Amino acid sequence: MSAKSVVSSALLATAIATAMASVAYAAPLTKEEGAAATAAHKEKGYGVSLKGQNDCAAGPGTTCQGTSTVDFQGDSWKFVRGGTCTSIEVPGGKHGSLSPIKS
Repeated sequence: MSAKSVVSSALLATAIATAMASVAYAAPLTKEEGAAATAAHKEKGYGVSLKGQNDCAAGPGTTCQGTSTVDFQGDSWKFVRGGTCTSIEVPGGKHGSLSPIKS
């Protein structure tokens, strides 16, 4: 095998691994993950996650975890420490919400 073939194969393997990891991460939360967050006294904070870092409910055209398309997307949520969501300040003088924020 030439050095070029080895490098090309390594790049292809890395690209496939990255794609598979992205698909796995974009899956909906399992029942166990949701139960663990609830047991840890977490709540769903809408509009507080950065692009691609939401835990779920990212609105139309998205599949779930890690699929929000903009920072602080109002219809996506992230688990945050219980009782803190509405006190989280986001750009524009707004705050997180316990329910989806309409644009």
